[in-house]
Amino acid sequence: MGRALHLLLFFASSCALSFTFLVGHHGFGVLALAQNSTTATTVVDVGVILELESLTGKRSLTSISMAVEDFYSVHGDYKTRVVLHIRDSKEGAVEATAAAVDLLKNARVKAIIGPMTSRDAAFVIHLGDRTRVPVLSFSASSPSLSPAHNPFFVRATTNDSSQVAAIAAVVQHFAWRQAVLVYGDSEYGTGIVPFLIDALQEAGTRIPYRGVVPSTASADRIDEELRRLKDMPARVFVVHMLPDLGALFLRRAKDLGMMSNGYVWITTDGITSVIHRPIVVDALRGVIGVRPYINRSKEVINFTARFRWRFQKDYPAVEPADDPSIIQLWAYDTVFAVAMAVEKLGGTTSSAFQRPRSRDGSTELGRLGVSQIGQSLLRAILDTRFRGLAGEFLLLDGQLQSPAYEIVNVNGEGGATTIGFWTPENGITKQLNSANNTGDLDAVVWPGGRTDVVPKGWEIPTGERKLRIAVPVKHGFDQFVKVVKNPRTNQLTNVTGYCIDVFEAVVHLLPYPVVFDYIPVENSSKSYDNLIYQVYLKNFDAVVGDTTIIANRTQFVDFTMPYTESGGSMVVAVEEDKSMNMWIFLEPLTIKLWLGSLAFFVLTAIMVWVIEHRDNEEFAGSPLEQFGTIFYFAFSILVFSHKEKLTSNLTRVPMIICTFVVLILTSSYTASLTSMLTVRQLRPTVTDVSQLLKTGAYIGHQDGSYMIGMLRRMGFEESKLKNYSTSDQYADALSRGSAGGGVDAVFDEIPYVKLFLSQHRGKFTMVGPTYRTDGFGFVFPRGSPLVPDISRAILNVTEGETMATIEKKWFGETNNRTSKSSSSGSSSSSLTFRSFGGLFLITGVVSAMALLVFLARFINKEWDGLKNAARGQSTLGRKMVAMFKHYHNVDESPSPERKGKIAESYLVGSQSPESISNHSQFSSAS
Repeated sequence: MGRALHLLLFFASSCALSFTFLVGHHGFGVLALAQNSTTATTVVDVGVILELESLTGKRSLTSISMAVEDFYSVHGDYKTRVVLHIRDSKEGAVEATAAAVDLLKNARVKAIIGPMTSRDAAFVIHLGDRTRVPVLSFSASSPSLSPAHNPFFVRATTNDSSQVAAIAAVVQHFAWRQAVLVYGDSEYGTGIVPFLIDALQEAGTRIPYRGVVPSTASADRIDEELRRLKDMPARVFVVHMLPDLGALFLRRAKDLGMMSNGYVWITTDGITSVIHRPIVVDALRGVIGVRPYINRSKEVINFTARFRWRFQKDYPAVEPADDPSIIQLWAYDTVFAVAMAVEKLGGTTSSAFQRPRSRDGSTELGRLGVSQIGQSLLRAILDTRFRGLAGEFLLLDGQLQSPAYEIVNVNGEGGATTIGFWTPENGITKQLNSANNTGDLDAVVWPGGRTDVVPKGWEIPTGERKLRIAVPVKHGFDQFVKVVKNPRTNQLTNVTGYCIDVFEAVVHLLPYPVVFDYIPVENSSKSYDNLIYQVYLKNFDAVVGDTTIIANRTQFVDFTMPYTESGGSMVVAVEEDKSMNMWIFLEPLTIKLWLGSLAFFVLTAIMVWVIEHRDNEEFAGSPLEQFGTIFYFAFSILVFSHKEKLTSNLTRVPMIICTFVVLILTSSYTASLTSMLTVRQLRPTVTDVSQLLKTGAYIGHQDGSYMIGMLRRMGFEESKLKNYSTSDQYADALSRGSAGGGVDAVFDEIPYVKLFLSQHRGKFTMVGPTYRTDGFGFVFPRGSPLVPDISRAILNVTEGETMATIEKKWFGETNNRTSKSSSSGSSSSSLTFRSFGGLFLITGVVSAMALLVFLARFINKEWDGLKNAARGQSTLGRKMVAMFKHYHNVDESPSPERKGKIAESYLVGSQSPESISNHSQFSSAS
């Protein structure tokens, strides 16, 4: 930029003398203003650089002249007077720079208003920074010009980047998913592009293309770009150009039929601000535009009437004046701001320029001085705030703020109609500053004149070609895709299959017609990745077939929602289980459960014997007989065959619970044993991937499947992988195994696996984990507008009867339940002690409580007898034995039969003198 500036200054030095004139009658006005000034008035020179040959330049000069007259007609008592020095930039950066050099060197201006374009302003701003002269532009809105980087630049207009959020809000409001940017190849056109792209992408809108139109483009060049846009699916176009170029561009679009139904045109404020012109309104019918909101106050209405009269007076040869645009209002307010700032400084404004000592005076730039009041004047301008014609004049960070944007629609009759507003606080609203924020817009007249249907924002250009849909040619599993050709001519005659039927059912549900042709691709079986990559290269518009959705493919294309079950798995052969032996009946229960059950039943029998022994004849007899009764009772519980009658409620309650435990245990045992005797007759030959890796087995996969990469990542060597095409080849390879030249396992996706298993029932099974994928999906280019619509249609197909009908047509009545073995190789596992821990806990607690209650009653009733029995015994052990013998005695008045049995048991079972003595005592007591 510095080298370009010096080059421009070289041209400026040679042209400076030719630009030291004032523009005709405007110069006389300035001189008259100076002559009318009193001696106490301080004259402040201000330069103005405009493109006086353009209509906008002429209109802006009229507005600026009116501003000076209006300001001092109201503030006649001010001590300062702004004197304007007008220069013509002649639509060129060199001329604009030369004009600035002339103003700074010869007129010694304290401020410069202009230039009009961002391109011209870029050079003049650097001169302002060098000389410390504020440069105020009311039309240079490009974000590339930043007051933060150029401290003496004041943007007296809004930054173009401030409107991008309003445009993105409009696009998001109508749910358009993609939009094309079309902008002029200029400083003004390119500056907004990064900000607009960020705003649209944040709103969820993709930018598939950016059209660039040269600033001096001919009609043929514009038509060339428009035809390129017409061939694209996108129908939403955001146009950002200078007014004259934008009007020409949109008129050419109308001539090419692009202002018709289905198209959407959105213009930025540069074009929207001039749509009041009749020649522009006719071309922009249906266009939506955004522009800074201007309140039509009485001051604006009064100025508009005076402006039209004044412009016609200044330029009688020019066509009748239109209403002033917002650019003329900003120009008017800029002059007011400069005049107010000058008055704040008072008499200090007459200070001359000072030439810095450090500069080289051999160049034109070096001979330019530095304004002594530049910094103070800049500060005064930035602090100026007032209510102007364009609204609140408030400079933040060196640029004007726009609190609201107006959204307009060109209806072709009365010009532009306001359909809503946008503010940073409320977003889109029908009314500005309304408490009732509806977030909606008024009715829009779209290109073509329709108001009832919102354009969907894209179309398939069916006029010239149809969608080219690639279909993989498969040599196996043709239930999914089947391509039929004429063997003589090798021409396609028919394309059928499960995937084809699903796609056509989905397309039938779309709310618009989609015309396409199937194109068989022969080499697709080698690699589906290559086929999908052809869509990325735009050789095809889509792929319809058994294409799996995986992560690395989504980097190049977009997939629709999956329409099949997801995942991949391993298929192996099954064989008879020869491991069964004569002890298989023990396997349903683990060793811990066998021992635990036995222990609980024995303890339950002991509990019953303790409680029932003294009163129940069924539990009497010799010690050996009673010991046998206990264990017989324990085992008879298992088969509900115990014949002993229980007389105490303390034993009946635990026995009921114990019976319930036995019922559950025997039922579980029966079920587990039955499973082992039936299912285990067939078992998979391989149960785990690690087993395959350890043995170096051969692995099968389908041609072109993504499973090849997955198998490599698992650690299988390339030499161990074999590819097959049909389900019969799968069956033959698995039946022979690796030893016979086949494979020990086949890895494939679940839809293929389910079809294979349904065709070869009972011979093969699916084992191991399921390797997750997203299933089959249709392939489209990145950002294709068809993807969301087809995905929604897939949901409707899969949730209804249509999908079931298609599956039945191609796969028959398949069993939805997948035959799958567990990784352990056994379909039934042994029951563990923990499985019945709760039941055993309940049984033990109830039995223990019953036993404690019985012992408490017995001790309370027989306490005296227990003390007498223990009296005279020397050790604790002997006392316990004596108490147990006392417990073993029968009741005080048993039946005769009971007496005989008890006496007999004691005579037979007691050998010690003590037992004989106790028995004698018992007999004598009887």
